[in-house]
Amino acid sequence: MKIVKWVGIVVVVLVVGVICLPFFINVDQFRPTMQAEMSRVLGREVTLGNLHLNILAGAVTADDLAVAEDPEFGKPAFVRAKSLHVGVQILPFIFSRSLVVTDLDLDQPEITLVQAPSGSWNFSSLGGKSKPAAAAAKGVPASAQLPLNLSVELLKISNGRLTFRRTLGHWKPMVLEQANIELRDFSATTAFPFTLSAKVRGGGSVKLDGKAGPLNTADTSATPLNVTLAVTQLDLAGSGANDFAPHLAGLVSMDGTGESDGTMLRVKGKVKAEKLKLARNGTPAAHAVEFDFGVQHNLRKHSGMIERGDVHIGAATAHLTGSYAEQGEAIVVNMKLSGPSMPVQELEAMLPAMGIVLPAGTRLQGGAASANLSMEGPADKLVSAGSLALNNTRLEGFDLSKRMSTVEKLAGIKPGPDAEIQTLSANVRSAPDGISTQDMKLIMPAIGEVTGAGTISPENALNFKMIATVHASGLMAAVSNKPIPFSVTGTSSQPVFRPDIGAVVKDEIEGIGGGVGRALKGLLGGKKEK
Repeated sequence: MKIVKWVGIVVVVLVVGVICLPFFINVDQFRPTMQAEMSRVLGREVTLGNLHLNILAGAVTADDLAVAEDPEFGKPAFVRAKSLHVGVQILPFIFSRSLVVTDLDLDQPEITLVQAPSGSWNFSSLGGKSKPAAAAAKGVPASAQLPLNLSVELLKISNGRLTFRRTLGHWKPMVLEQANIELRDFSATTAFPFTLSAKVRGGGSVKLDGKAGPLNTADTSATPLNVTLAVTQLDLAGSGANDFAPHLAGLVSMDGTGESDGTMLRVKGKVKAEKLKLARNGTPAAHAVEFDFGVQHNLRKHSGMIERGDVHIGAATAHLTGSYAEQGEAIVVNMKLSGPSMPVQELEAMLPAMGIVLPAGTRLQGGAASANLSMEGPADKLVSAGSLALNNTRLEGFDLSKRMSTVEKLAGIKPGPDAEIQTLSANVRSAPDGISTQDMKLIMPAIGEVTGAGTISPENALNFKMIATVHASGLMAAVSNKPIPFSVTGTSSQPVFRPDIGAVVKDEIEGIGGGVGRALKGLLGGKKEK
């Protein structure tokens, strides 16, 4: 029993000693040394609040932390944190008054990452020598320069906020919130693993996992890295990621891998875009678009090449290649899109996203589409030009005999609930000022051949001049099978067809006379002869 009693007394003494020890040890005496050492390592002036020792947790806590900004980027602090938790080895501290730091944890820091037009970042100079760091070291009294081993096995950022912005231009900042970052076995001379997870302000989340290093001491931002990237439901408009093309909207998810030598970043992976909107007057697409890609991106110049770009809309596949480059406040693209034999019904779901409207109550059924387009210019004022074609499709719910009633009476078009399209081809140009078509050729079994050209305004107003060479079975057979010119006006949803008989068959009408002439005049709204 006496042994148990003495063991209990020893335990109580030890517990009381551990509890009371922080009151007799002034850990704050390490603050000047720690500030100077951290300033030396970062190349920036570091200031810490009062230090507190927690023996049981094996940690020292600083009330706050501030890391100075690079003078070339302004005066606000580069990093501010409400507190800094420093993991330490307790025994060396108790017995030899030396502080062995094993890990650092910044709690709720605010970090602003800024890029200059030259491509350099405000963290590019981290780790370099600077006057503030030297001054901080000189300001430490010899009596305060206690032993400090800053060998960090784990560097953590907990619940932080990262703001990415540019020094010039209209670019909106992108903000990552609830950011958690870990760097393990951190070393300036070898590669070290890291992870990052965060929410994107405005919608979405991002996760990185990889290795970085060794550090580029001349420019920290040029440090090589290998990374696996996952983006989930990034709201292009809400997050500001669509800054280069404000009309672009949707929710984007991505899985990919990247490798950087510090200058060029090579990324490959898959993007899935939902509720995608591509045009100013477009509406979100009902179906998702997937994009398998391989890109080389210049980190400093914000330019790159799409080496592989396969666009999937259901079973329809198109191929996108080309380049992009930042010029001033715009992203200028030079790309080509090739899509052979794509199922029409898969593409129909994307028409609203591109601002393309079909006649009210109609839809495309069956057939295949082909496209060969070049896309050039600033992304927010993009000009697309090339050829489009449709084959063996049907515009369901579009009755030509009713829409083209006057032409129908002349040509004998057979009535039917749908418009059968054997072939439709045209050269098109799409720009912010609207869509124009040239060399349009349409072959429809119910009519024959229709050719022409025209425009569609951004408000979907139509202005087409067309010529129909019909299968003559009606009154038109009496006028030597002359082509019928007509115009298409109105809007894409409510097109209006008006024939221009007088301009082409005037001579034939005058020569025919009799009943046919009187019938034609009646069709055109003239008075009947008695």
